[in-house]
Amino acid sequence: MGRRVVITGFGTINSLSADVEDFWRKVCEGQSGVGVIQSFDTTEYKVKFGGEVRDFIAEKYIDAHEAKRLDRFAAFALAAAEIAVRDSGIDFSKEDLTNCGVVVGSGIGGLHEIEEQHTRLLEKGPSRISPFMIPKLMVNAASGQISIRFGLRGPNSAVATACASSSNAIGDAYKIIQRGVADVMVSGGSEAALTPMGLSGFIALRALSTRNEDPQGASRPFDKDRDGFVLSEGAGVMVLEEIDHARRRGAKIYGEIVGYGMSADGSHITAPDPEGNGAAKAMANALADAGLNPSDVGYINAHGTSTPLGDVAETKAMKKVYGEAIRHIPVSSTKSQVGHLLGASGAVELIVTTLAVQRGVLPPTINYRTPDPDCDLDYIPNSAREVRTRRAMSNSFGFGGHNTSLIVASVNGL
Repeated sequence: MGRRVVITGFGTINSLSADVEDFWRKVCEGQSGVGVIQSFDTTEYKVKFGGEVRDFIAEKYIDAHEAKRLDRFAAFALAAAEIAVRDSGIDFSKEDLTNCGVVVGSGIGGLHEIEEQHTRLLEKGPSRISPFMIPKLMVNAASGQISIRFGLRGPNSAVATACASSSNAIGDAYKIIQRGVADVMVSGGSEAALTPMGLSGFIALRALSTRNEDPQGASRPFDKDRDGFVLSEGAGVMVLEEIDHARRRGAKIYGEIVGYGMSADGSHITAPDPEGNGAAKAMANALADAGLNPSDVGYINAHGTSTPLGDVAETKAMKKVYGEAIRHIPVSSTKSQVGHLLGASGAVELIVTTLAVQRGVLPPTINYRTPDPDCDLDYIPNSAREVRTRRAMSNSFGFGGHNTSLIVASVNGL
């Protein structure tokens, strides 16, 4: 199985909070971070709401001079990394930095910078394009900036698998440590696509909820009246360590990553496999990687986007993999509260999944009001539930047919 990998630090920037404990409390209370978009005029848009990160001040986490050279998505990532590293208590000045690396994902990258520079190109001409445009918009800007900030010289890569990006990033970082290539990895994902172009694109795809009269009730995974996902922004980053390395320095340990599975639908660029076969394969692969039986899992944090097709496909997939055991496994979707952070969603949801195992509280699926006959599992409707479980799964599925599942356990969970 290779070396054991534990989680020692969390950081997140999202529409509910930029503090992990406050975020966890609000999730358990069933609060929503979704609201009317304030950063740009939505008068001509069919959708006027999202999971917006408000009052974000990059300079609180990043040197003011450097902050000007970052797109919003990279600033989110660097801020979340600062929080996670601080939370972990690791002192990189005492580490062999060639054994410390970064894997951070993003589905879209620097969309703010693309829009700003395109406007400048049209209005002022090519000579006025910023020399920082390319290093700001590239998807690997987040991983590169985190590596530079902490001087990490081990493995460094960026993952772009749409909404599975950060789950793939964390899974890749887990395997890097498991194989002995590194001892410490900073990993997660970031996204800042809640822009005029980003919102317009997802509206054109007809992927979003149009419930403008009730933004906080718009994301309703597995509910019969769901009508699309809520576009959100933010980041989730965690510090992963080889278990003996963490113990030697006296680190607190949130949980252990024990399984990672991937697959592809191979069927459509945006729609899921209607029978959930690809998603099922990713879940089965994660269970096999962990050496677990379906009945060994006590909670599933679903991808659960609140789309008509996606939620049915995921429900079918869970039934295929877990069989009769799924009738006794609670399932919930964090997207009901923070919306869909695209490439950052998996990392934020894995934070929630890990805390659910550590704290013995399963977060709810809020806005669940009308049962759907095609989605007939226990979705922990509307209220958190105190349940002790030793292991949990987190699912992330992305455009392009990318499917990823991760399994976390209490440190003594196996």
